[in-house]
Amino acid sequence: MEYRRIGRTGLRVSELCLGAMYFGGDTDEKTAFEILDRFVEAGGNFIDTANRYNDGESESLLGRWLKNRDRDRMVVATKVFGRMHDHPNGLGLSRKHIVSAVEDSLRRLDTDYIDLYYTHVFSRDTPLEETLSTLDTLVTAGKVRYLGASNLAGWQLQKAVDLSTHHGWNRYVALQPLYNLLDRDIEWDSVEVCLAEGLGVMPWSPLRAGWLSGRFTRGMQAPPESARVRQSSDVPFDMSWEQYNTAHTWQVLDALEAVAAETGRSVPQVATRWLIQKPGVTAPIIGPRTLAHAESSLGAAGWTLSAEQMSTLDAASAKPKPYPFNLLEFYAANPG
Repeated sequence: MEYRRIGRTGLRVSELCLGAMYFGGDTDEKTAFEILDRFVEAGGNFIDTANRYNDGESESLLGRWLKNRDRDRMVVATKVFGRMHDHPNGLGLSRKHIVSAVEDSLRRLDTDYIDLYYTHVFSRDTPLEETLSTLDTLVTAGKVRYLGASNLAGWQLQKAVDLSTHHGWNRYVALQPLYNLLDRDIEWDSVEVCLAEGLGVMPWSPLRAGWLSGRFTRGMQAPPESARVRQSSDVPFDMSWEQYNTAHTWQVLDALEAVAAETGRSVPQVATRWLIQKPGVTAPIIGPRTLAHAESSLGAAGWTLSAEQMSTLDAASAKPKPYPFNLLEFYAANPG
């Protein structure tokens, strides 16, 4: 397992981050502990959760695991935004909710500090200055070491960075977006902001909920019953069969299978490795539900795709850029 700095910080984390979203839910405590111990044995030191995952049980389970491990060795990330209490201020990014939420997360994690604290989504209900100034006080108080954001558009991220810089506040050092071979839209603006401002990128759903796992084949009329993919969904960013059963998806899967055959690695390992080698990426977040899944995911670390193999996957997964990105790209190549 190799280690990388998060953006321009001095904080070093493993090239894979272990996501704990299923811990305390689909994954019971015994299995979760086995996964966590195996991850650390393989050299992993970076764990991601959120206060909302399984109504706080993911954090509580991690707290019980950390109690008998070397806390200082680990880099623990969690998030704030989602509803945790049934009252008007029980969710969001207000000063009141953030201060309450961080104390609750510290208690559940049974720790004195959080290494990386993400805002889970952008809030249109709270002035950005209120959110960012509150986050700064958490770092100053020693409750949080570093700050991150998740699921932001490029302009939202840039505005947040600029405001924090202007006021001299501790600023975001990481972005956690949806990013994989089937979802590359963030390369058009959010990744550019991260590269320019020195933020590390931590992609979630590197296998797109199983689409890039190698389990699906052409001609299937529906996903396997055991798959996370549903037949249909009204959620735009969901991973339903109807949304992703396209010629483009099968083109990407064909390229993945070809590269997997060349490397002797599995399709999901190649898909995750591609992310690890993309500009700006610090550590993709793997989300195993079983120890076998964890073993497979760990196989994405410690080796390298060739430039030709990266180009093959880039070309197969590329999509036409919408305006204004297509115009900007055209005039960058044709300034005259």
